[in-house]
Amino acid sequence: MASGEIPVERIAENEHAFAIRDINPRAPVHVLIIPIEHIADAREIKATHAQHLTGLFALAEEVGRLEGVHGSGYRLTFNVGDDAGMTIHHLHLHLVGGRSLGPEG
Repeated sequence: MASGEIPVERIAENEHAFAIRDINPRAPVHVLIIPIEHIADAREIKATHAQHLTGLFALAEEVGRLEGVHGSGYRLTFNVGDDAGMTIHHLHLHLVGGRSLGPEG
């Protein structure tokens, strides 16, 4: 997806990340924010990834505004590993909102 080999509709992007809708949404708003640089998961994050992570969170804030949940609130979540339900082994941040979320969404 990041390289363009798998076509996806990007709803927002910056120089470090892009955002797409989750194909199995858990809430009215469920967007994946994906860094362009490959990082397998959060266990692989290094200090050298600081700019990429800043870009990831900046894009999440922009997507929250675009999706109309900035004011009401939303959840940001990383799944890490198979037991957490990680099915795509490329770091990605879930932005979930548009309804009241329980303790685990």
